[in-house]
Amino acid sequence: MRKVLLSMATASALLVSASAFAETTTTTTWTAADGTVIKEYSTTQKYEPVAVPDFNAEVGVVLPQNVKVYSLPNTVKVQDPDRYSYTIINDQPVVVERSSRRVVHVW
Repeated sequence: MRKVLLSMATASALLVSASAFAETTTTTTWTAADGTVIKEYSTTQKYEPVAVPDFNAEVGVVLPQNVKVYSLPNTVKVQDPDRYSYTIINDQPVVVERSSRRVVHVW
């Protein structure tokens, strides 16, 4: 009986973990055109690109707090746009989740 209860508890914990993970991942598809639009928009808004030596922008990495992020341009159509911000770092457009500043896409 204990083994059955332990197995059920373990299975429940795994399902809760999987569900929580699914809620934090994005299903947004970023296109090459989005990267171009973001870079051009940034230029028209006179947002300065940021140079951060020794920073490698990769998906999953958290941006340093001193890097300013901006709202996505209205022309970039993605699911839940208020969830994301962007910046140009080391001459690369980078999209981050606003709440965590975690990189979700780099061109």
